Parts: sequence; C-alpha cells; structure tokens
Amino acid sequence: MTALSERLLRKYYTDSPHPYRVYEQHVERLLTPDAVLLDAGCGRTVPVLRKYLGQARRLIGIELVSFSDVPNGIETYNADLSDIPLPDASVDLIMSRSVFEHLTDPAAVYREFARVLRPGGAVVFLTANMWDYGTQIARLVPNRLHGRIVRHVEGRAEEDTFPTAFRTNTRADVERLAASEELTVESFDYLSQYPNYFMFNGALFFLGTCYEKLISRFESLRFLRGWIMVTLRKPGVGGSAAPEKM
Repeated sequence: MTALSERLLRKYYTDSPHPYRVYEQHVERLLTPDAVLLDAGCGRTVPVLRKYLGQARRLIGIELVSFSDVPNGIETYNADLSDIPLPDASVDLIMSRSVFEHLTDPAAVYREFARVLRPGGAVVFLTANMWDYGTQIARLVPNRLHGRIVRHVEGRAEEDTFPTAFRTNTRADVERLAASEELTVESFDYLSQYPNYFMFNGALFFLGTCYEKLISRFESLRFLRGWIMVTLRKPGVGGSAAPEKM
C-alpha cells in the first residue's frame, strides 16, 4: 500500500463497512441458537465460521484444501460442494463467501444446497459481480497468472488463489439456477468497497475511488458495484434460520 492510497483509504472509507462485514452481519441476523450452520468453502482455518462459535447448535465447514488450526466446536469435511457429506434436510443456514466465482458446475452446487437445506432454510452468499471492472479484468487474464497477480496486488499467498469461472455472478444466472432447484431469491444486493486492486498505486487508487463513489451514489449504476450478496430460501415450514430483521 502506498502512502497516498493509505491517506485516501482513511479519508473516504473509514466509515464505510466492508462487504465482508455486511455479509457477516446479515448471516448473524438470520442465525438462531438452535440452528445448524454450514460454511461452504470455509477456508483452511475457518476464519468466518469461528466468529459464530456459541451462536448456533452446530457449526460445519466444508473445504477442498487441508484444514489447520480449527477450534473445538467446529466440524470440518474435505469435500466438493457438489457432493456434500451430509444427510438430506439437515442444515438450517448455508453461508459462502468469495466462493461462487470459482464454481465450474454451479447447477450441481445449487442442487446440493437445496438437498441438504431443511424446509424454510436459507443460503447467503457473497461473490464478485460479473459487471465489476475487477471481474472483467480477471476474465481477460489467464487463470495460471492469477496467483502471482493477487500476491503482488493484495499480498495473498498464491496457494490460496483458485481458478475463477464466473458462472453464477449475474442476477439472471442466480435466478435461473435458483429456480431450477425451486429456491426463492429472497434478496439480491449490490455492494461496493474501496478499490483494493489499486492499493499498490496511489494515482490508480484515486481514480478507482472516484469511480466507486460515482456508482455508489446513483442507484441506476448499482449493477456495476463490485460484489453481490444473495439470500436464497427453500420453501416450506421448518428450519431454524430466522427471518431477516428489518
């Protein structure tokens, strides 16, 4: 991060909640003490799931990579999201952050989510918006180069960067896939954040900030924001996920 980027970040984004925080608060509003919460693509150290310790009856994490430093009270499974090792109708709430952009067969994942959800259960996921400039750039860059670029721009380890597919990252795709499994789109929100891809260059960060402030100000431009946060609901009575508090 350059000095200019840091100054701009403090000036314009100190009071702007990051989409990660908005997502976590949304999950918390839906969670009840007797719920079974599944984190789909939870990460090797279950960083988000551990925040809900003591807030649900059962916490489950699923991830492809090997786990490390998992606290007591969280069950973990190494499995693909298209083949979840859980019984039918056994989960009240599924959450998934920064995973859906990597799904190569989203239809199979939506099918599995619908299978393991109890009637009345919900899915909340946060993923990249197809129409964000960062997504468009990522689509132009071969996947084999993503790890090196992300390491340089964000400082994230290459081993924690995975190929992207962007097959369920528009409203039309979400609605089509949800309808195929009789899941209802309960909410669909476009979220913005600071231009994190440009932290390495102050001038680019400034231009990115101007763009982000523009699309955040006008609702007609919301479809260009960087993230989409979606809530899906399985019809029926049952499950422990509470209705969202307005």
